[in-house]
Amino acid sequence: MIVKSLEDLLGTDAETKSENWESRRFILKKDGVGFSMNDTIIKAGTDNFFWYKNHIEAVYCIEGEGEIEKVSNGEVYQIKPGTMYLLNENDKHRLRARTEMRMVCVFNPPLVGTETHNEEGFYPLLTE
Repeated sequence: MIVKSLEDLLGTDAETKSENWESRRFILKKDGVGFSMNDTIIKAGTDNFFWYKNHIEAVYCIEGEGEIEKVSNGEVYQIKPGTMYLLNENDKHRLRARTEMRMVCVFNPPLVGTETHNEEGFYPLLTE
């Protein structure tokens, strides 16, 4: 059994930050369960381009409001608490936060924990 609290992660190497977001990594590849899970904050007023070409990501919004745009066709979906989206086609997307958003993000394959978005907007596929 693995039990962690957010307080356990803050200020450690399990917390990764950029100008627009913060990601607290609860479950990683080293935990051996086949997926990873993050608690992510998207800062209010930001427009973020992401493309997880190496990962499938499911996201569940628990706080805040914004929208996600599928870059390939311009479709826009509103995001609010209780909304889930799944990037099951490695979709290039823009996530725009009207207010600070808090999201639970699950990745497959799992993250190792040191990933950050590169200049093309995706996480490299890392091994430990």
